[in-house]
Amino acid sequence: MTLPKTPSFRLTGKRALIPGGSRGIGLACAAALAQAGAHVVLAARGQAELDSAVAELTDAGHSAEGHTLDVTDLAAQEAFFAAHGPFDILCNSAGLARHSPAIATTEADYDAVMAVNVKAAYFLAVNAAKGMQQGGSIQHISSQMGHVGGIDRGVYCATKHAVEGMTKAMAMEFGPRSIRVNTICPTFIRTPLTAATFADPEKRAWIESKIKLPRIAEVEDIMGAVLFLASDASAMVTGTSLLIDGGWTAG
Repeated sequence: MTLPKTPSFRLTGKRALIPGGSRGIGLACAAALAQAGAHVVLAARGQAELDSAVAELTDAGHSAEGHTLDVTDLAAQEAFFAAHGPFDILCNSAGLARHSPAIATTEADYDAVMAVNVKAAYFLAVNAAKGMQQGGSIQHISSQMGHVGGIDRGVYCATKHAVEGMTKAMAMEFGPRSIRVNTICPTFIRTPLTAATFADPEKRAWIESKIKLPRIAEVEDIMGAVLFLASDASAMVTGTSLLIDGGWTAG
């Protein structure tokens, strides 16, 4: 009897694009993929943060490069893929949040969040898929708020629910080409961007009351999921979401 062999988690020879990869969750995604052997291409708007992130990765012995890109500029997106693609992996971590009560939402805030979280994400997936001739993995960093509601998060929740829907539709369309499309849905993660939230005792208490595990999530908590969905270990996983929410959505 021959024992089955665990599929490889290695990404040697693969090229991965990480929009929003210069800091926080995005940089953790880039690190996870680079540590598994992928060449990672970071894209973000800020050159200084890109340079710092790439330096960190290369100093650690990984293969990385960085390019400025405004993902909401669709013409710039197309030019970027033409110049730097194709990619085997897209891990889209670009995102925007502007929280307020629904009745206080401005059109400008609505348009800005939709432009990054939905429109840009949609076309990043499309442009990546066009170049994936031998199959590939597309993953969006979505949110637990793509599965539940949240106070003062009407627009944000709308965008993340939209990402979950388009992921399912694209998984159906791209599946015959061996392109897998999934989302990762974290809870609140400790990063510089969430520092103010965690510093507010009332907000921290609300978060801790929802998370069933006895701690706050760190960026390292998503890295295994990113690697799993990028690798052959998830070869039959598509059109779904991987919730890393400490049990928030369990009830």
